[in-house]
Amino acid sequence: MKRAAAVATAAALLAVAACTSDSGPRPDTPQSPSSSGTGSKTGADLRGITLPSWYRSDYDSPAADRYLRGIRATGARWITLTPTWYQRGRTDATMRPTEESASDASLRHITRRAHTLGLKVMIKPHVDLTGGGDRAGIRPRDRRAWFAAYRHFIGHYAELATDIRAEQFAVGTELAGVSGDRAAWHTVIEAVHDHYDGPLTYAANYDEYQKIHFWKELDLIGIDAYWPLSDRPTRSLTRLRRAWAPIREDLAAYAHEQGRRILFTEAGYVSQQGATTAPYSWTVSRVPAPAEQAAAYRALLDSFDGQSWWAGVCWWMWDDWPDSGETPERLAYSPRGKPAEEVLRQKWSG
Repeated sequence: MKRAAAVATAAALLAVAACTSDSGPRPDTPQSPSSSGTGSKTGADLRGITLPSWYRSDYDSPAADRYLRGIRATGARWITLTPTWYQRGRTDATMRPTEESASDASLRHITRRAHTLGLKVMIKPHVDLTGGGDRAGIRPRDRRAWFAAYRHFIGHYAELATDIRAEQFAVGTELAGVSGDRAAWHTVIEAVHDHYDGPLTYAANYDEYQKIHFWKELDLIGIDAYWPLSDRPTRSLTRLRRAWAPIREDLAAYAHEQGRRILFTEAGYVSQQGATTAPYSWTVSRVPAPAEQAAAYRALLDSFDGQSWWAGVCWWMWDDWPDSGETPERLAYSPRGKPAEEVLRQKWSG
């Protein structure tokens, strides 16, 4: 998921993860619940919230501690951090850090604070376009050069993840234009393993995950779960649960086929009327609808909690940073201070 300004088309499908190891239980094996995390060692569901960054110093912000405490108070046990590099156009072959990229020092700072609060950390690096647009459209003219640059980029953050003791790592996010190249991704994953020994995932968009051919090289299937659930605005739990039922059936079969549990590396809804019709959009309407957002949160958790093949969810997102939000707070993805936050507290904190 991306910042609203970078997706004027409202097709933002862009930001934690949990993993199982190859030696862990199969997806169809019943596992005991735990609130502390997820993976083959515990079999527990990940309860996470993404805290994205838009600028170099965001994670150093005085607001960081407040945001972390707010996330922890929902019952969340994980956060996802999203350092981002940028490339100029869809066909370019290089990506670079800019002033909008979280600094390494800020990542070290916020990870220390998260660990102090008892939160586990997922590092989920992003590649975006400087002029805006969907990263799924990246299709470099020179794919070999692009993957060489990408290995440098992802290796940097894999090494940093080891240094700061991040508990999990994503090797990529929503790169549908290049994610079909299995051989190239094999080299990417090898490069990550050179630097990082923890569990790995890839965050595929909901319409991309079946086209990924390297799941068995990773510990967990990651899906950004922005499936439309209705053709009109609704806050009916019955209707929303019914919409999830066939999706859940398909995912259960896919998890069994791949021998991996599935984590929703992202899921989220703006607090706007019609959010359930296009969960991927920052601008469904200008009409606040916090009750629809809350119903969508509850329907997802009701539909997937207790499924042995489901590894949990990392919600998009806690908040924009002070003075950086371009969607009014009452309309934004954040559940903070809205009925959706109370849903999390009820479901995650008893």
